[in-house]
Amino acid sequence: MNLNLFPAACRVSVVVSACLFGIAFLPAAPAYAEEAAPCFIPQLLGAQYTFVDQHQYALNSPYAGQLSLKPSSDTEQTHTLGAYFGIQLPGHFQFYMDFEKFDGEGVSGATGLGGLTNGDVVRSGAVNLPKRPYAARHFLRWSLPLSDDSHASDHGQDQLPGLIPDRRIDVKIGKMAANDDFDKNRYANSTRTQFMNWSLWNSTAWDFAADTRGYTNGFVAAYVDKYWTLRYGIYQMPILANGQTLDVALSRANGQQVELELRSAPDSWVLRLLGYYNQARMGDYRDALAAAASTAEPPSVQDDDRPGRHKFGVGGNVELPLADNGDTGVFARWGWNDGRTESFAFTEVDRTLSAGGQISGVRWSRPNDRFGIAYVVDGLSRDHRDYLAAGGSGFVLGDGRLNYGHEQILEWYYSWQIIPHVWLSPDFQLIHNPGYNQDRGPARFASMRLHLEY
Repeated sequence: MNLNLFPAACRVSVVVSACLFGIAFLPAAPAYAEEAAPCFIPQLLGAQYTFVDQHQYALNSPYAGQLSLKPSSDTEQTHTLGAYFGIQLPGHFQFYMDFEKFDGEGVSGATGLGGLTNGDVVRSGAVNLPKRPYAARHFLRWSLPLSDDSHASDHGQDQLPGLIPDRRIDVKIGKMAANDDFDKNRYANSTRTQFMNWSLWNSTAWDFAADTRGYTNGFVAAYVDKYWTLRYGIYQMPILANGQTLDVALSRANGQQVELELRSAPDSWVLRLLGYYNQARMGDYRDALAAAASTAEPPSVQDDDRPGRHKFGVGGNVELPLADNGDTGVFARWGWNDGRTESFAFTEVDRTLSAGGQISGVRWSRPNDRFGIAYVVDGLSRDHRDYLAAGGSGFVLGDGRLNYGHEQILEWYYSWQIIPHVWLSPDFQLIHNPGYNQDRGPARFASMRLHLEY
């Protein structure tokens, strides 16, 4: 975490980090009050392991580029491990630290699609990231209660047990993921337990600030009420597209988003409306095409990088519980960005629309099982598609040419709880026009996911 960017929080973080190494870790406390939780005693809030075995079937491929889906079949495995800790501090402060490790590869090198098929894949990026344990998050949270009404919360990842005021102000500062707080959805939010495709656990048109692993330094403030929440966040952007190094100067590069969340009751439907604005050293697709017009070389948006360029977009999602205490329900997402500057941190999607649902296994006497099915249509801006058609490449797309069509994704999964804390999930995805190219595909993917969670 950058000390110059967040000096006050970092001073507290250093003190708390020393506690992490000076005091033995204890299991989560059962009490539901801040006063009952021991101060400065780290609590293990959760741990997980996820294994994914994914097979890509051979597909029709009259031509291919360096970033295309492989025309032949491919099978790859990924492993992720995580341990999540929290510390209760005085004055409504809490500190969280998460450790993770990733190993394995995505099929076709996790390229060739806007909606990539395994959300647990961590791309190696331009710096060829080493596969070793890393601190995924370390942030300070402060909550100011604004009412006496509260609800109990059990321990979970980045959530200490306790009573949470129904009306409050929340502030977070440190290293985190932007999608920890924005664009959440009950039925399509976790690649480890729900849908695996990138276009289903987030709006892929939201090019949120992140390093190659998906994390960044930032600040989030929210006003939370029973029936509505207004949230704002600002984060560091990477210096280069799909890069691991973050730009430390927020005046030069930043990703900002604001989200309004509405509901009619605590367990009712939820509507979330999101807007975002990114500024960074980006390339412009039209400028890259113009620069390549006088040469015989394909355009390169990376060579056209200039400071001060921006991207903006909007999106929304809705969740609607139908039955079984909300475990059966439907959802939808949509997203749009201007698509003039290069896709920078998430994936190459400028427009997205998805809808799907989840059915609880209580209906066939398996209350901890879930079945999910969803459909996605992703698209590109005119500038982006013209760039790819001229032979340009991004960081996940580049067939060498393009016969444009919307990328269409169908996914279903079944989550089967074998024993407590252990789930096995078969998953199948069918993708038409992979990489937005009507000349290639369809592409088919079959997966088996094993997930262990405390």
